[in-house]
Amino acid sequence: MQAIFSIDAQGYWDGLQAGQLRVQRCAACGRLRHYPRPLCPACHSFEVEWVALAGHGTVHSWTRPHQSALPGFAEQVPFTLVTVDMAEGVRVLGRLDDADPSALRPGAAVTMTIAPAPSGQLQPVFRLTDRR
Repeated sequence: MQAIFSIDAQGYWDGLQAGQLRVQRCAACGRLRHYPRPLCPACHSFEVEWVALAGHGTVHSWTRPHQSALPGFAEQVPFTLVTVDMAEGVRVLGRLDDADPSALRPGAAVTMTIAPAPSGQLQPVFRLTDRR
């Protein structure tokens, strides 16, 4: 049986290869969305374009896993995952660099870079910044 909806996330992966975090923008109504989805949750259009985010935002929340079944990550626990409200209005998940997690607080300013995961796959990585 063939799937009715196909989620094409290639624009996301291509963006990481180019050093950018790209998200979907609905070509009909302009709403940004992340994670990639086959249709717009606002207007239900299937038309999509990929846009690069500026790479800065604020911490919404975080977690610190102490176990991982994923190859390569088990050797790196504990690490910190942050949920970030990007300046453009979408929320993304990424690793926090080697900063002391006790410095984290909701609303803390972060900037994003692209770095390889233990598997070699590129991923967003966030760094605390001082924006006083």
